[in-house]
Amino acid sequence: MAKIEMLQRLLLIVYKLDWQNSYVSSDKLLTYVENNMRLRYGDSGLSLRTIQRDIKTIEELFGITIKHKKEYGYYIHEREKSPVTDKCEELLLNFDILSALHAESGLSKYVLAEHHRPVGGACLPLLMDAIRNNYYVQFDYTLYRHENELIHKKVAPHFLKESRQRWYLLAVDEGKLKSFGIERISNLNVLVDGHFVRDNTIDVAKRFKDCFGIWNQEDIPVEDVVLSYSPLDGKFLKSVPLHHSQTILTDTEKEFRIKVRLRITNDFVMELLSRSASLTVIEPLSLRERIGKIYQEAIKRNT
Repeated sequence: MAKIEMLQRLLLIVYKLDWQNSYVSSDKLLTYVENNMRLRYGDSGLSLRTIQRDIKTIEELFGITIKHKKEYGYYIHEREKSPVTDKCEELLLNFDILSALHAESGLSKYVLAEHHRPVGGACLPLLMDAIRNNYYVQFDYTLYRHENELIHKKVAPHFLKESRQRWYLLAVDEGKLKSFGIERISNLNVLVDGHFVRDNTIDVAKRFKDCFGIWNQEDIPVEDVVLSYSPLDGKFLKSVPLHHSQTILTDTEKEFRIKVRLRITNDFVMELLSRSASLTVIEPLSLRERIGKIYQEAIKRNT
């Protein structure tokens, strides 16, 4: 439990400095962390010395350098390219849930966790080690769309990406960056006898900017998509936007209409179908016809 408390402190420090985006005095930083820890654990008994030790740990674990400027306070000086700060709120929530589930907290019977866990999680530590050390990996990979055909791969692992509660390996295979679902990988072997040269020109954020989920088919054009929903579905889409490009066009008692700009992939179409009860595709026409065809085939199967 002590380790979880420490990790929460680290994330709180990073989140405060990142959100503030300016100098934070020693007193304000200590008060912020102390108040938040008190909410979780009661009297925290923190000291500035503890915060200073945590700051050193943050640099070691996350590659985020925090410095102090006299008469101004603490600030993030530099950071390695990392998704940690983008995930701070989510990580804090996850740690709070872990704390609640701890037997001694007495809250475990009130916190209902999802029983489903994605298959393939055991591969993640090995893949992270391979990515960190530029080791090639080889594995068998199941092709779901080809009657579970098993193929053998040797690739240069570059990134791990999470999408819709699934993990994917992004690896260079035959000169191209490709994605592999972790749950479909078997017989994984890290080849520690040799190293590959990492391609540092790959801009993953840019690569996935215009796609939904893990699919990034560059042969599919980026298009404006206009969608209409019921006001009720609109409430959910306002709290959790469909895509980072989402803009609200209409928000009334009769209609919630949005526009997104992305590649219309199968993942995106499947997401649209999850709210098909009130969905109306305004444009493009090709997407409207595609959704309509899916509805027609579904009616045939279910009548």
